Amino acid sequence: MPEFPASTPAAPAAGIATGVAVAAGTMPRIVRDPLTGPEIAALLREHLEQMRRISPPESVHALDLARLRAPGIAFWSAWDGDRLLGCAALRELDPVHGEVKSMRTVPAARRRGVAAALLDTVVAEARRLSLETGSQPEFAPARALYARFGFTPCGPFGDYRPDPCSTFMTRALDGAHECDEATR
Repeated sequence: MPEFPASTPAAPAAGIATGVAVAAGTMPRIVRDPLTGPEIAALLREHLEQMRRISPPESVHALDLARLRAPGIAFWSAWDGDRLLGCAALRELDPVHGEVKSMRTVPAARRRGVAAALLDTVVAEARRLSLETGSQPEFAPARALYARFGFTPCGPFGDYRPDPCSTFMTRALDGAHECDEATR
């Protein structure tokens, strides 16, 4: 996995998007995020709260803000002007494996290509990715997105153990398959 470059400052504080997300035909601005803005803190707090509501404690694998600042984790945020649309992280598991973490899109930006743009960024950063996502119905859109990007089911990886509330997926990036506009 390539070395993570220094973080690019995020957009100025303005808040999480609450209205129409991205204008038709435009893509969000994706930046390396230093995890210092209040918008990111609020979105990650919302993400953790939802994971705790829909998963038993032993099946909550989402990272809090402090754990996302650990070495070996790259974090990006997606913006429309000064409005936060979503985020994603890549955690290095070992020199040839990474894990997608903290994929989250604000409700107003869902189904508008924000998650796909973030995942394109994560995939471009890695050589081989693995991910864990929930197996509950609430995670069906996430599983469908990952499948469109070439991820396939696999067994637990890293420190994970078999878990009925988790779906494990992997994608080897040799001869990389990128999600094209038609599949978004």
